[in-house]
Amino acid sequence: MKDQEKIIDFDTKLLERYIENKRPPLEIRDQLDIGYRKEGQAFEVFEIRPNWMDNSIKMEIPVAKARYVKSRSVWRLYWMRGNLKWDFYEPAGEMTSLSEVLEVIDADTHGCFWG
Repeated sequence: MKDQEKIIDFDTKLLERYIENKRPPLEIRDQLDIGYRKEGQAFEVFEIRPNWMDNSIKMEIPVAKARYVKSRSVWRLYWMRGNLKWDFYEPAGEMTSLSEVLEVIDADTHGCFWG
């Protein structure tokens, strides 16, 4: 395994641990849950809730998106604006580690991620 693959695998484990720690108790996960999807060098965190008109339909509500810029070895964090477009989260700037990105999302000092 190449060093870069080891870093990516470590990042995936870190992200999985973060999500697992953010998830609500089992008894309410049918009403609120936290998930993520990873595509290449990016991941998205989202809430999972039932549709307000039809509880059998689950909706994914975006929380945060981050992308690793390999050429500069930095992470860029994005938040979903009211116009449903991702916008660079300028207060944090570019970050050098995934753990730093997850700390910023968790702290949510400007109410952009968790409300």
